[in-house]
Amino acid sequence: MTRATRATLNLRALQHNLTVARRHASDSRLMAIIKANGYGHGMIEVAQALDDADAFGVATLDEAIALREAGIPQSIVLLEGFVREDDLRLIDGFQLQPVIHHPDQIAILEQASGPALDVWLKVDTGMHRLGVAPAEVAATLSRLLGCPRVARVRLMTHLANADDHEDDFTLEQIRRFETLDDLSVTARSIANSAGILGWPQAASDWARPGIMLYGVSPFNNSVGEQHDLRPVMTLRSQLIAVNRHQAGEPIGYGGSWRCPEDMPIGVAAIGYGDGYPRHVPSGTPVLINGKRVPIVGRVSMDMLCVDLRNCPKAAIGDEVILWGEGLPVEEIAEAAGTIGYELLCKVTARVGFDYIHE
Repeated sequence: MTRATRATLNLRALQHNLTVARRHASDSRLMAIIKANGYGHGMIEVAQALDDADAFGVATLDEAIALREAGIPQSIVLLEGFVREDDLRLIDGFQLQPVIHHPDQIAILEQASGPALDVWLKVDTGMHRLGVAPAEVAATLSRLLGCPRVARVRLMTHLANADDHEDDFTLEQIRRFETLDDLSVTARSIANSAGILGWPQAASDWARPGIMLYGVSPFNNSVGEQHDLRPVMTLRSQLIAVNRHQAGEPIGYGGSWRCPEDMPIGVAAIGYGDGYPRHVPSGTPVLINGKRVPIVGRVSMDMLCVDLRNCPKAAIGDEVILWGEGLPVEEIAEAAGTIGYELLCKVTARVGFDYIHE
């Protein structure tokens, strides 16, 4: 018997979410961010479904090459750029656009021979991760435009705190970017998902929707549905046992949870070996037959247990939804003390994927 734990990926929802991004960023071209295997959704399948995107953004050369070998024709941006001259051979061959974020990369371009590339210059307006300081942009831009290996330069920055509507630092980052010298001579990109949905001041030539494409809110106090986003991934399994236990009996490893009364306990075939977070507390919900029921005890590698008192007709074989349709991944992430991004990216290879267009 095949394992019941599977993820259903709704490609129509993915396309809808791209439409939402385009509605909010109506004057911008869209670079769909599909790194990390499409945020755990399957990078190739995501790219093929998002054929209306103007470009794709990935983190690594391997990701970009896989897209090209799958026949993806759009521009592909390497968000982490390159670190070696040897990388340029692949960037040339697969017609990729690297992000330039460090002077060492420019030195490599100046010493290398080959065709002229379109590149993106990353400006550090306050994220302090990658990028050149605003005071260095004019000189860096001049150096790039004078390099025979460079055809066209676009500018980008990344918003550090845009997920928090109450944090004014986003406005300060936008101000720093907009007041750069020579900004008018090239295309610009500021907005990520949070910028697209919550900061109209971040509108520019290009927007970079990421987590919103997968139906997840980029904000720390809402779920995707509140922004007209539809969940793409629904993680599901089934009950493989329903047992009666007496009051006081412990459930699971360590006996950290005990039955408060005589009651039914269900066992679902999913655990941290499938990517479900081990450290969610008792009380975290799942859906069975459309009803919320709480997890009890510790999540195991292959199984978890649920309290079936408010779902007395539950039976072996009934479907269990862990997140997705009817149960936002943001809620499970909050219970686990993390973010939806991480849960989606951590679904493991033994979970079967089913792609639908409904």
